[in-house]
Amino acid sequence: MQSKKLHIKTIGCQMNVYDTEQIAAVLAPLGYQLTVAVESADMVIVNTCTIREKAEQKAFSFLGRMAKIKAAKPSLIVAVGGCVAQQEGEAIPRRMPFVDLVFGTQAIFRLPELVHRIEQTRCQIVDVRTSSSLAFNEPLAGLTKEKRVSAFVTIMRGCDNFCTYCVVPHVRGREASRHPDRIVDEIRMLVDQGVREVTLLGQNVNSYGSKEGLCSFADLLERVNGIEGLGRIRFTTSHPKDLSDVLINLFGRIDKLCHHIHLPVQSGSNEILKRMNRNYTRENYLERLARLRDGCPDIAITSDFIVGFPGETERQFDETLELVKTVQYDGLFAFMYSDRPNAPAAAFSNKIAESVKKERLQKLLALQESITHDKYQRMVGKTLRVLVEGPSRTIDEDFKGKRTPPLRYSGRTTFNHIVHFSLPKSYRDKKELLTGAFVDIMIVGTYAHSLRGSVATNMPNANMGKGGSTIAA
Repeated sequence: MQSKKLHIKTIGCQMNVYDTEQIAAVLAPLGYQLTVAVESADMVIVNTCTIREKAEQKAFSFLGRMAKIKAAKPSLIVAVGGCVAQQEGEAIPRRMPFVDLVFGTQAIFRLPELVHRIEQTRCQIVDVRTSSSLAFNEPLAGLTKEKRVSAFVTIMRGCDNFCTYCVVPHVRGREASRHPDRIVDEIRMLVDQGVREVTLLGQNVNSYGSKEGLCSFADLLERVNGIEGLGRIRFTTSHPKDLSDVLINLFGRIDKLCHHIHLPVQSGSNEILKRMNRNYTRENYLERLARLRDGCPDIAITSDFIVGFPGETERQFDETLELVKTVQYDGLFAFMYSDRPNAPAAAFSNKIAESVKKERLQKLLALQESITHDKYQRMVGKTLRVLVEGPSRTIDEDFKGKRTPPLRYSGRTTFNHIVHFSLPKSYRDKKELLTGAFVDIMIVGTYAHSLRGSVATNMPNANMGKGGSTIAA
């Protein structure tokens, strides 16, 4: 089979990253191999996101640049997938006639047929059908050859919550869970390929399996925890209203579950939460956090916030700031509200001026930056176990203007903190054993968004078998 080159531009969340891997996997049998060079590609796919207006603009900007490349190379296949494709459908080729294929969020497993038709007839296709494919339950990890330490695994798609600011139910459909056997099979395949950490993905993992009568999310975590060779488990995203006591208790009970939870709150105001249709109060949320910290005192908590939701007053924004001060998050993602097509909040009155939204966003980010700085400073002098992900690109102040140290690595703690460290000279002839190992690192300094460390002991020979190595003090 003739080898062809495929370039995929991925925009958006971890679920889009996972979908990109699935796209590459289903197209591999057609002879498509991934390339980072757009100019040499035979097919270019942009996997889009519509959750934020900026992400959608980024996708169309990338497509605009593709027009010139397509004009110089008419045989090039240009495709648009993901949430913008699902949302806009036929409007995309009308706006950009050079686009050959538009495929929705539930059309990934139909791609081989669609691409083959385009190759044979050079027709233009739009496929945004929303009927769920049974192939969603088939693991494709075995087709992925890229060596990696961490991987995403989607356990469910869609959402039934209908938050008023969100388009996910409209572009990814209603909630549907994968069978636990298929999830476990996929993770085992990934472990066989060298993966040591998986992140289970869903719009609301806490409601996994409830509609289909499958096992609960807590039960699924127990099953994944039993997979030999897997070192760590993470998950995202959790909806606060569905965070059960059973799941909370797992943080202090199963050994592979990382001591970190991402629990989006979106606002500290009960009035705004009600208008967002979040179905919990500030008090409910704080009670869940208290239960988490009772069961796992060192758990790291991160969150999402939206500032400038329609009608948000200064008092209501101040309630958000007070919530951040009360919780003392380890980190957060904050966004300015923007109207999204089909989301009910787009029709809400009392929109907030862009200048006010920007000011509020900066206040919130500055507050969290101060909290994060204090938390990082308190980690200096502590020894933390790090899963090494590979070489680091960070350069210490001492090395600015000089050649980058040749053996500098980075990884993550169980709390999801990034740590950069240099290898001792005594271990430099064993560097090939390091990626995928668990190493004890003494924290000696901080960066704005990560930690700086040094290996806590002389590292012995490591055996990177199926279970990975542990290099400990």
